[in-house]
Amino acid sequence: MPKYVYDFTEGNKDLKDLLGGKGANLAEMTNLGLPVPPGFTITAEACRHYLRHGGTPDGLEGEIGEHLAVLEARIGKRLGQADDPLLVSVRSGAKFSMPGMMETVLDIGLNDDSVLGLAKQSGNDRFAWDSYRRLIQMFGKTVLGIDGELFEDAMDELKGERDDTDLDAADLQRVVETFKGIVRERAGRDFPADPREQMDLAVRAVFDSWNAPRAVLYRRQERIPADLGTAVNVVAMVFGNMGPDSGTGVAFTRDPGSGRQGVYGDYLRNAQGEDVVAGIRNTVPLQELETINPGAYRELLDIMATLERHYRDLCDIEFTIERGKLWMLQTRVGKRTAAAAFCMATQLVDEGLIDMDEAVTRVTGDQLAQLMFPRFAATAGNRRLTTGMNASPGAAAGRAVFSSERAVELAARGEAVILVRRETNPDDLAGMIAAHGVLTSRGGKTSHAAVVARGMGKTCVCGAEELEVDPHARRFTAPGGVVVDEGDVISIDGGTGAVYLGEVPVTASPVAKYFEGEPAEDELVRAVDRIMRHADSARRLAVRANADTPEDAARARRYGAEGIGLCRTEHMFLGERRRLVEDLILATTPEARQAALDALEPLQTGDFTGIFTAMRGLPVTIRLIDPPLHEFLPDLTDLAVKVALAGDRAGARPGVRTRDGADERDRRLLDAVKRLHEQNPMLGLRGVRLGLTIPGLFAMQVRAIAAAARRVEGARAEIMMPLVGAVQELEIVRDEAERILAEAGVAAAIGTMIEVPRAALTAGQIAEAAEFFSFGTNDLTQMTWGFSRDDVESAFFGAYLDLGVFGVSPFESIDREGVGRLMRTAVEEGRRTRPGLKLGICGEHGGDPDSVHFCHEIGLDYVSCSPFRIPVARLEAGRAALACARSGTGC
Repeated sequence: MPKYVYDFTEGNKDLKDLLGGKGANLAEMTNLGLPVPPGFTITAEACRHYLRHGGTPDGLEGEIGEHLAVLEARIGKRLGQADDPLLVSVRSGAKFSMPGMMETVLDIGLNDDSVLGLAKQSGNDRFAWDSYRRLIQMFGKTVLGIDGELFEDAMDELKGERDDTDLDAADLQRVVETFKGIVRERAGRDFPADPREQMDLAVRAVFDSWNAPRAVLYRRQERIPADLGTAVNVVAMVFGNMGPDSGTGVAFTRDPGSGRQGVYGDYLRNAQGEDVVAGIRNTVPLQELETINPGAYRELLDIMATLERHYRDLCDIEFTIERGKLWMLQTRVGKRTAAAAFCMATQLVDEGLIDMDEAVTRVTGDQLAQLMFPRFAATAGNRRLTTGMNASPGAAAGRAVFSSERAVELAARGEAVILVRRETNPDDLAGMIAAHGVLTSRGGKTSHAAVVARGMGKTCVCGAEELEVDPHARRFTAPGGVVVDEGDVISIDGGTGAVYLGEVPVTASPVAKYFEGEPAEDELVRAVDRIMRHADSARRLAVRANADTPEDAARARRYGAEGIGLCRTEHMFLGERRRLVEDLILATTPEARQAALDALEPLQTGDFTGIFTAMRGLPVTIRLIDPPLHEFLPDLTDLAVKVALAGDRAGARPGVRTRDGADERDRRLLDAVKRLHEQNPMLGLRGVRLGLTIPGLFAMQVRAIAAAARRVEGARAEIMMPLVGAVQELEIVRDEAERILAEAGVAAAIGTMIEVPRAALTAGQIAEAAEFFSFGTNDLTQMTWGFSRDDVESAFFGAYLDLGVFGVSPFESIDREGVGRLMRTAVEEGRRTRPGLKLGICGEHGGDPDSVHFCHEIGLDYVSCSPFRIPVARLEAGRAALACARSGTGC
């Protein structure tokens, strides 16, 4: 029978898959001899069984009972003992940190009898009744599903203008009776007096919270697998709410915003841990603990140093002080901003804790992209309303909204919004994701808003105490009586904490300037430079750009591109040139068709000359024209109306030419649009099919490529055929292209895109005629799934993500099991036929971090992406190579 429960003395930090992050780290701290309250962990496997089968596994209750008995013997108290009760907390703890997304219940074991014993043993009636009301409130909301606002409203009504700490024991006893009445009315049962029933129900509630809407949404946002489940930790309670010599806090071994060393964190006297992260009372800086309790402060600093050296990383720590004694409740590798991640990685290298290989793996492409976002420019012309805590950096402007629902609603319409709350809670997650930034009037750098925003790379200002936020009236009042109503535009600076009225202009970030080649001497840029250089030295994958103009090509070079992996020629036929394409489509004789092609050829030659010049000897992969021809023609409805109106104006019969001749051309265009109309144009006459059915079209493009290559010294052309599904298609077009190139005396590689599933499955045959493959994963994904990208993302992808059909859109990250399997097949069969076959990817996935790792694993030679994503792809290519090397598999 599997073992489902582990004492803290039995685990370690490497058992996160089994014990979750919290349980594994509690065990690790226990092994280090740190002051951790005793307890045990129920494994994530027990949760997975519960979620699969709707009940706990056989033997679990007995195992829990055995470990509870050991815990009781160790402490010398029984759970809920009437005269001197043992109380426990039941806390979630998944493998990956999901702050505030799942449930916690504190003070389990209290009832009408044990609360009196707790009061007597502690000598503090107020503390005992405060703990009891907290239990009923948390249990009612978490376990029994009662609306938490009912408890909050009852509490607010009783305390009036007073703070929580102003309530005495008699007040809190009345609160307990009120809360018990709410439970009886809303749950249809009395609050359970049996301590073991309390604990068992709380464990099940934590299991259930794995699939709570906010947890599902968070996992989707952070790409956390949905099938991991959560472990549950049962821990002997220590109390920070026993009076002024007690308290609770959160600390970081370094500043999670900048990475700088120092003392960072928050402390709250006479409080339990949930009070800090909920932000309902404003904390004091951790440094003030030195004055409040010097001994505990020194001990905490020693423990922080021990943990950072042991984990070799920033540690996020939760602690409680009970009547002067320090207890460690949690540690984990802390979330940090993108800037802190880069600075900290190089700092740890300089301190000898990690090497540069590990430093590269400590940062991500997504974090690098965040550092390239713009920042606020000078704000002299904008009115600063107040300054809060700079909780998560960045610059964000948008309309103020005061509810998560409103944020989601406006964001869906394309509006930029700033979510303004007194404090956020886990139910605000959807609004935080939708908003460009988050502003709260309460809480500090360790509040829910700050921690979640940092994890998402979202701009956040917390603890702006001067703001009076009224969520019901949907407004806030700033100093000087300035009122900001919902819909008014505000700007927040997550780097300084400043809040401005109106929209503040933005400027390029130092990291973006660095990639543009501008010198910028600061710690962050130096850290980025060191990591990028090491990533470049480690990576095997080359990184190219998707670029269609000399300007894009030049930008790509500045960002580190090693060539162009996709130059889309159809983009060159838009604008003023559209009429020439219309002439080609309208041509009814070979002579008229050739005249249209002759007009286009010198323009194409100029296009390619500019791109070859910008790339200065680097390879340029040019895709011949791909989309359906009707895309170059006017809209059917618009053109039909235009023709009808022209006929009415002329007062003529159909077919009669108007004075300027426009009617005749428009009628011919209308006939062409109708003739070329397709029910599903993405699967119709496009790509290589155009080259086979419109004589001279591809030949014109190849001649232009050859002419441009002759003009530019060192030009390296690669000609790519789109939408090939059969080797015969490629052979026919290749024969013509090779003849033209030979006549021009130009050498160019000829290859194809692999974007039709049949091409992937017959890659061995196609490789006989192709010198290179480039995976067009946009179309390959559409055709493999049977999805029309333009339609399905707004139609049902939201539902599919909610239902867990897929964890992330297959258009964002390569679907490894389906599309990825086709790619693997094409790689293996293509190289079996042609061992030197060059392989790349040029779909949007080329700049997606996870997809870059997959491309490395299956042996591609390069990825190609938009110019802005090139630094991200370079970094991820280096990380992929290092990850494979460290795994020992070589991938």
